[in-house]
Amino acid sequence: MAAAGSGSSLVSMAAAGGPVLWRRLLGLLPHGRLGLAALLGRLSDRLSLGRDRRSRRSSWLLVAPLLTPAVPQVTAPSFCICPEGAHRFQWIRNLVPEFGVSSSHIQVLSSPTEFYELMKEQIKAAKQRVVVASLYLGTGLLEQELVDCIEETLERSLQASGPSDFRVSILLDFTRGSRGRKNSRTMLLPLLRRFPEQVRVSLFHTPNLRGLLKRLIPERFNETIGLQHIKVYLFDDNVILSGANLSDSYFTNRQDRYVFLQDSPEIADFFTELVDAIGDVSLQLQPDDTVQMMEGMVHPYQDKTAYCEVANRRVMEVINAARTRQELHTQTFHGRRSEGDPLLPQREPNAGRDQKPEPDTWIYPLIQMKPFGIQIDERVTETLLTEAERGARIYLTTGYFNLTQAYMDLVLGTRAEYRILLASPEVNGFFGAKGVAGAIPAAYVYIAHQFYNEVCCLGQQDRVQLQEYSRNGWTFHAKGLWLYLAGSSLPCLTLIGSPNFGYRSVHRDLEAQVAIVTENRDLQQQLHQEQEQLYLKSGVVSSSTFEQPTRYVKLWVKLVTPLIKNFF
Repeated sequence: MAAAGSGSSLVSMAAAGGPVLWRRLLGLLPHGRLGLAALLGRLSDRLSLGRDRRSRRSSWLLVAPLLTPAVPQVTAPSFCICPEGAHRFQWIRNLVPEFGVSSSHIQVLSSPTEFYELMKEQIKAAKQRVVVASLYLGTGLLEQELVDCIEETLERSLQASGPSDFRVSILLDFTRGSRGRKNSRTMLLPLLRRFPEQVRVSLFHTPNLRGLLKRLIPERFNETIGLQHIKVYLFDDNVILSGANLSDSYFTNRQDRYVFLQDSPEIADFFTELVDAIGDVSLQLQPDDTVQMMEGMVHPYQDKTAYCEVANRRVMEVINAARTRQELHTQTFHGRRSEGDPLLPQREPNAGRDQKPEPDTWIYPLIQMKPFGIQIDERVTETLLTEAERGARIYLTTGYFNLTQAYMDLVLGTRAEYRILLASPEVNGFFGAKGVAGAIPAAYVYIAHQFYNEVCCLGQQDRVQLQEYSRNGWTFHAKGLWLYLAGSSLPCLTLIGSPNFGYRSVHRDLEAQVAIVTENRDLQQQLHQEQEQLYLKSGVVSSSTFEQPTRYVKLWVKLVTPLIKNFF
């Protein structure tokens, strides 16, 4: 009876709080392990903030939950804090493969120059494979130098005795890579023509751009429908994971994030297979600059349903096969070696230096391809936001602040502290662009202002804080998050890759990032320093921020933004 009374009281209290409170209540409904007691505790917090704003008590509010879009429900496996000291995020391996590595194999880069020089160095040293996935390849001198490095490595592979098994696989987006007369395709044609047996260039074409839509939407605008947005740069068994594209600004003055994984064959194999899978369902660039699908493959803009089914099956085969392989070796990832157990590999007495160090870091690839019905990254991200406890801190950054409604509701409806880093208009990649694109920074200002107003309306300025990145002569493209557990001064988890946490990332584009979970204090310190370096170049957003002349948003932008925000 007490529980029933609490539930009845809960409804009446929410009704008195108004529509905003109903929306917060929806954000608090059970996600994962959240029960009624926790729900009541959180609602009490919200009610104490909203008492001064109560002005209307109307019975129609009782049906408000039926009229408000609910936050997507996420069933989160319980955290598991194992006696061996294993990390608490093992539930992620129920969805994706888990790769255990030594933190000594991971390096966090901080600058575009480091990123560019490392790529050239790795291409030149590659002996077996170079695998590249990016939105596009630029057409400037720096990009040409990268292509030249690949060509030199291909030439060297042919000079070796015996047949060469060196391969180059490049995956780009079709619409972005085909923009203009000189484009990504024309940059790569010389490689295709000279090394047709060793080079593959795949151009992903979204199945949502088809029919009349494909005929009517002009160049550049057709890129809003959907893209190949994954960024992976792989050289033999070394992998660079980033949000950066292959264009000169990303090598000089466009700030992003970059993690270098060395001597990680299992991770390299996984991303090679993933790029191959997407490549198999993509258009293949031919030496005469035409494109065609692989023989027997469904075309992306003919039979959409059949194409998406094939693509889903192909990508999930890669994920499930990797999970199966990793599950067979789970005991080695968590140091679960049993002395004398004949079923477990035993350390040789003289193995010494040849033996790889025990893993203290775990890497989970998170894939999001909503056009194919794959929503792993979305599920994991929502669960992380939902399960973050009071006292935990989440530093979330995106170059394009346009969170999905579900992510916004979780930020506003849960108990962790948030520091959200976004681009000031001057460092937005569209700042100064011609035509309609020039208004995009103002649209992001308008979206940020609306979100800030909601934070203030709920009295949560201390818990949820916006910060603007500003750096003269630079643009900002960093994305991801760092999670600090309650009471900890260092992060134990980071997300890094291509998603921007917006509608496009969740619903339109092909995305991939990794969750890196580490127990190693040195790596945690690297990640903390990375976060600090970015946030040190920012200022806290306040109401006066939006009163500045540079934050003025024209009326037509305010009217149009709600209609088009799901396309950028």
